[in-house]
Amino acid sequence: MKLTGERDTNGSYASSRLVELEPPHSDSRGYIQMLVNIPTHNVSLIESRKNTVRSNHYHTEDWHYIYVISGSFDYFFRAHDSGDEISRFVAKAGDMVWTPPMEDHSTVFTADTLILALSLLPRDQEAYESDVKRIVLIDPDTLQLVA
Repeated sequence: MKLTGERDTNGSYASSRLVELEPPHSDSRGYIQMLVNIPTHNVSLIESRKNTVRSNHYHTEDWHYIYVISGSFDYFFRAHDSGDEISRFVAKAGDMVWTPPMEDHSTVFTADTLILALSLLPRDQEAYESDVKRIVLIDPDTLQLVA
C-alpha cells in the first residue's frame, strides 16, 4: 500500500484526507494494526477537550498523520494560499487523517479526544515553531469558520 506520506511520480503529496488503513493482522492473541510504515521522527500522544480548537496553521515542510484513539473532531483544510473553499470531514475513533505540507488545517474537537500524531520532522519546540505558520481558520472562542 502506498501511503499518503510518500510523494507520487510528480513529486507531489496527496491532499488531506482520511487514510484507508490496511486490514489488521489478527490471530487468537488479538490483532496488529499497521498505521504508518514510512520514516517518521516524532510520535506524540495528544489529549484534547470537547469544544476546543487545535492547529489553525500550516507547515512549510512537515507532514503528519493523526490517528484517533478515542473521541472525534471536525477537520477543516485547504491548500495554503489557494483561495479554495475550506473542506471539512468528521474523524472518529479508528480513523487516520493525513495532512501534507502547505495545507491550512484546523481541528474542532466535538468530544474529549485522544490522538496519536505521527510526523516527518522532529517536534521539539524549536524545530516545530520554525516550520509552523499560524493562521485562523476557526475562531477558538466561537468555534466558527473565519477564513
